Amino acid sequence: QVQLVESGGGLVQAGGSLRLSCAASGRTFNSYAMGWFRQAPGKEREFVAAIRRNGGSRSYAESMRGRFTIARDNAKNTVYLQMNSLKPEDTAVYYCAAGGIAASSARAYDYWGQGTQVTVSS
Repeated sequence: QVQLVESGGGLVQAGGSLRLSCAASGRTFNSYAMGWFRQAPGKEREFVAAIRRNGGSRSYAESMRGRFTIARDNAKNTVYLQMNSLKPEDTAVYYCAAGGIAASSARAYDYWGQGTQVTVSS
């Protein structure tokens, strides 16, 4: 098992940036693919980004492509989500997840963090 803890959320003006971090417990972090998802009030959880265990391949939801960047530092057992050009519609709770495959489906992930709130004001 792995425990995931997100941090870095907060309030930001539209057009601004935030960097989210997800710290993982254990010493097998590099065996997991990692993903970021988000969920806004009244909406379903949606895919944001994913990265393979070696960090070599990354995928993004179309609405985030070019604005968001996922990265990982296996030596620090941490995955990041750099968010630029934020929009009010990006407001949501952001979750990191660990699983065997870097997929866009939440079903591919076995472990989830508690989430961190991101609020973008207009």
